[in-house]
Amino acid sequence: MMKRLMPLLLLLSLLWPAFAGAVALQVPPPSDLTARNYIVMEADSGSVLAARDPDQRVPPASLTKLMTAYLVFKELEKGGLTLDTPIKVSESAWRTGMTGASRMFIEVGDRVRVEDLLKGVIVQSGNDACVALAERVAGTEGAFVDLMNAQARALGMENTRFDNSHGLPSEGQQYTSARDMARLMRALIREFPEYYRFYSLRSFTYNGISQNNRNLLLWRDDSVDGGKTGWTEEAGYNLVSSAKRDGMRLIVVVMGIDAPDHPQGGRLRASESQALYNWAFRQFESHRVYEAGEALTRARVWKGEAKEVPLGLTEPLYVTIPKGRYEDLQAQTELTGRLMAPVQEGRRYGRLRVTLDGTSVAERPLVALEPVEEGGWFRRMLDTAWLWVF
Repeated sequence: MMKRLMPLLLLLSLLWPAFAGAVALQVPPPSDLTARNYIVMEADSGSVLAARDPDQRVPPASLTKLMTAYLVFKELEKGGLTLDTPIKVSESAWRTGMTGASRMFIEVGDRVRVEDLLKGVIVQSGNDACVALAERVAGTEGAFVDLMNAQARALGMENTRFDNSHGLPSEGQQYTSARDMARLMRALIREFPEYYRFYSLRSFTYNGISQNNRNLLLWRDDSVDGGKTGWTEEAGYNLVSSAKRDGMRLIVVVMGIDAPDHPQGGRLRASESQALYNWAFRQFESHRVYEAGEALTRARVWKGEAKEVPLGLTEPLYVTIPKGRYEDLQAQTELTGRLMAPVQEGRRYGRLRVTLDGTSVAERPLVALEPVEEGGWFRRMLDTAWLWVF
C-alpha cells in the first residue's frame, strides 16, 4: 500500500480536473426516504456519499439558528463575549418569542448569561434568545443578518440567504439548501469543538421551564452527538445532525419531510436520518492518508541555492472510500512546470491526485515546504546552459 501511495513525479503540463468531492456509490442509499432533500457528508474529507436535490433552495426554518450560534461562537473565540457575559433582553427579543412557536421564556429587562441564551437557541430553539444574542453581537438584528449572509458567502454556501436570526417566516427572501447546511455544520464542528458540546444536551431548564431537545436521535443513537431541528409549514420537518462511529464522523441533513403533526414529524426526520447513518457507516470508511507538511515529493529547482525543494500539503488529507478498498488507492503528483528560483514557501507548484479505480477521490495543491533563494552567478549560468541544451 505504501509503495502504491508514494507519489510519482510526473513532469506534465496537463491540469487535473477539479476535485469532485464525491465517492462513487457501491450500494445505493435507502430508496423509501420521503425527505424532499437530503445529503450525507463525511466530515473530515468533505466527501458527499449520497444526496437528493442537495442544491435546491428551500426555506431554512430553525436551521437558521446554526448560523446564529456559529457567529456567537466566533464572538466568544475572539473575546468579544464570554459565556458569563450578561445580556439585557429587549422588548423586540421578547416579542419575537411571543409570536413564534419556540421560545426560551426570557422576559423584558432580564439579564441572561450568554451560555444560557446559547442553550436556549440550541436546545429549546428559542426565537427570543436568537434576537437577544443578535442584538448584543451586532447592535441590531438587521446588522446581525448582514453578518450571517457574509459568513455564508465565506463558507461557500452558494444557495443560502438569511433574513432574520431565527428562521421564522419573513416577508424578505430567505432560503438555504441541504448541501449548504452540511457545510455549515461541518465548519461549526471543526472550528468550535468546545462549544459544539452544547448540541448534545437533551434538555435545558430556564425560568423554571424545562424543555427537551427536539433532536430525537440523541435518545435513539449513542453515536449521534448533536444537531438542530427545524419546522415551518412551508419548510416541512428538517434535521441537521452528526454522528461518529469507529473514528469516522458523518453529517446528515434531511429536509422537507411531510407529516400530519409534530410528534410524527419528529419521529420521521429522526428515522430517515438514522437510516442514512446506518447505510453510510456500513458502506464507507475514512483514512488520513497524508499529514500537513509531509514531503510527498521533491522537485528540481533551477538557478537556486538548492537543487531540490520538498513539496507537500498545507492540511492533512482524508479520503472516504468504500469499505475494504484502502489497498487499492493510487496517488500521483504533477508539477505545474519547471521550478525557477526563488521558490516561495507555501506557494503552489503542483497537484496531488488520489484515485480509486481511475476515479479521483481527492485532489489537493502541492506547495513548497521550504523556500529556495536564487543561487550564485555560477549556479545560474550553469543551469541556464543546461536549460538551453535540454
